[in-house]
Amino acid sequence: MKIFMIEDDLSIGRALLSVFQDEGHTVVWCRLAENAVERIKAEQFDAVLLDLGLPDGDGTVVLRDLRAQGLTLPVLIITARDSLQDRLNGFNIGADDYLIKPFEIPELLVRLKAIVRRASGTTDKRDQLWTFGDLVLDEGSMQVTRGGAEVSLSRTEYALLLTLMKQSGRVLTRAELERRVLPHSEGQTLDVHIYNLRRKIGERFIRTVRGVGYMVPRDAA
Repeated sequence: MKIFMIEDDLSIGRALLSVFQDEGHTVVWCRLAENAVERIKAEQFDAVLLDLGLPDGDGTVVLRDLRAQGLTLPVLIITARDSLQDRLNGFNIGADDYLIKPFEIPELLVRLKAIVRRASGTTDKRDQLWTFGDLVLDEGSMQVTRGGAEVSLSRTEYALLLTLMKQSGRVLTRAELERRVLPHSEGQTLDVHIYNLRRKIGERFIRTVRGVGYMVPRDAA
């Protein structure tokens, strides 16, 4: 992988740089927000590792600029900001994952590889099966079954279920789901699609987090 890392802490940056190089990855390390977007645009990167508290600005501004300029490469936020609102804001403005400091290096590597794999669409066959109890979503064939029987879903319902199952254990905000699955609204609200999806697969698979959004519990695989 070729990674663009924006991290002002010298000890963290040096540690990550060493780990990434040991893993065979190429890293461009930047400690400031200034010109970060221009540098990312100038080269081809597989992912961005983004700290939020930077000496000359806020990492959220960098992320907003990236997305505003149409750059879709995956972004993993690493930060000490651990409030729910901070996490929700990070996802809402375009982050692919959010990791709170202090973190374990192996977890960071797994999360980084996962968002790059999802973005590239090149996954192992085993990674294309998403299961929760007797509910199975085969991403390769775009087929959903429950108890071995096929479940007929609309394209939007399928995309909604896939998005939720891929992020099992994490609450997806209404804004994030609408951005990912309903960019053109299709004349129906998110609530209507959730209702129809639950009617087809069963109520227990999708949990409502009032005032925030929806989630599939973590025991989905």
